[in-house]
Amino acid sequence: RNGRRDLFVAIEPLRGWRYVQVTERRTAYEYAHFIKDLVDGEYAEAEEIQIAQDNLNTHGPASLYKVFEPAEARRILRKVRFHYTPKHGSWLNMAEIEIGIIKRECLNRRIGTAEYMASEVAALVEERNRAGAKIKWQFSCEKARTTLHRLYPKLTQTQELPALDDKT
Repeated sequence: RNGRRDLFVAIEPLRGWRYVQVTERRTAYEYAHFIKDLVDGEYAEAEEIQIAQDNLNTHGPASLYKVFEPAEARRILRKVRFHYTPKHGSWLNMAEIEIGIIKRECLNRRIGTAEYMASEVAALVEERNRAGAKIKWQFSCEKARTTLHRLYPKLTQTQELPALDDKT
């Protein structure tokens, strides 16, 4: 028994691209470095990065301020816009689907070392990126509202839906 590892996963579903880091733990430190790697790596030229994620206590701007100097945290956060999945609907997250694929394809057996695990995950991610493997998302907004009706606000006939800003 050589312990366990966590996966941080970023997916660009329409492009068929993903980025995965295998980490020893799931703390603010690992999360902050994962976000920094996205901002300074694959998305260095991007003006804004939209990130949809779970509501974990480490998944937020405060983690970057805990790990980096304030100026560095601000620099990173200027490029990032966070969106959080519903509290009881995190399974809708495409990252969860990708983690399931990684689990089935390469983590469905005992792996001797953390280094070997990281290399196996990296090989699968590279293969899926090269193939442009996309997640076939079939859960529409209409189906979500029907299936998850208890998570949506109840509107009366006199209430209107809130206006959406132009970034939504």
